[in-house]
Amino acid sequence: MQIKGRVALITGSASGMGRGTAEIMAQHGVKTVINDVNQGMVDEVVKGIKEAGGEVMGVVADITKKAEVEAMFKQVVNTYGRIDILVNNAGIFRDKAFLKMTEEDWDKVLEVDLKGVFLCSQEAVKYMREQGYGRIVNISSRAWLGGPGQANYSAAKAGVVALTRTLALELGKRGITVNCIPPGLIETPMWHSLPEEGKERLLKAQPMGRIGSPRDIARTVMFFASDEAGYINGQTLYVCGGKSLFANIG
Repeated sequence: MQIKGRVALITGSASGMGRGTAEIMAQHGVKTVINDVNQGMVDEVVKGIKEAGGEVMGVVADITKKAEVEAMFKQVVNTYGRIDILVNNAGIFRDKAFLKMTEEDWDKVLEVDLKGVFLCSQEAVKYMREQGYGRIVNISSRAWLGGPGQANYSAAKAGVVALTRTLALELGKRGITVNCIPPGLIETPMWHSLPEEGKERLLKAQPMGRIGSPRDIARTVMFFASDEAGYINGQTLYVCGGKSLFANIG
């Protein structure tokens, strides 16, 4: 895939799918920017990629704060001269039954999982349109199809799908493609935080009988971000082992 030499910023890339994506991009010669809110975790990922021979920098920023997002992109462009790829990966969840969900639970998840995508995409496009080139890959979730106890998370991730489609229509003529990946069960810190009975229930409802790895997502991101995918725009590609075929079970 033609991606070597590009500059990519991956939000929430100090762990999980974001980290896996950053590592595989760096292995393919992408100048990779690690973003997260935890300085120690960012430093750890940056160190690992450098030791493996990759070109990388870390930026600690809260993607729900416009000023911090603006400063982050300025730092990237000042360092590398451009921004070619944005992977909107950062996300959180606060699952609760609908009537027990608080306003804070709703607001926090929507802020990180949807507002953060909006703010980062808007800032990235300011630079990408001047270049006449850009790739935005949004990480949604199979849960956008609906999930018990996930009113906030499902709504946010459905918003990511809708935002992807809208941006694809607005930005295609500027040489910027926008695509979306809704992962299913992936081995991330989110997965490990679930109770064992919850994991067992989810695995029983999984067509392939297993969860995926962060690299399954990373390889799909790599494809959308490559030159070969230049005529693919506004698409939603599930990486879920078939779980999207019966979204509301399990």
